[in-house]
Amino acid sequence: MSITCFIRYEIDPFQIDAFRDYAQHWGRIIPRCGGHLLGYFLPHEGSNYEAWGLIAFDSLAAYEAYRERLQADPEGRANFERAQRGRFILREERRFALAVQGTLGLPAQVHGTAAAASTAEGTAP
Repeated sequence: MSITCFIRYEIDPFQIDAFRDYAQHWGRIIPRCGGHLLGYFLPHEGSNYEAWGLIAFDSLAAYEAYRERLQADPEGRANFERAQRGRFILREERRFALAVQGTLGLPAQVHGTAAAASTAEGTAP
């Protein structure tokens, strides 16, 4: 994937469960519409109102085609409407970034652990 859309959400901290449900729906919808879903993230430490969604695409043109498919998708439209009715998303921003080649998705390699030993031996942890 060459471009990632970072979606920053300001959410109602008293409706985190509603946002979690919203994000879980995207887990089915986004891949079907052509996006590579990297994940949705809820607040944990620090801010109690900031959540994130990360979706990767081959290009901005691929993103535009995805947006068209998303708008035509009945479950996608229903999820947008759920968020509007529930008013648990207070603000939403999108930013696009390019991953630095060779840095995305690298596993941890802590020395002295079973994960590091199996990685060094060429086996999956």
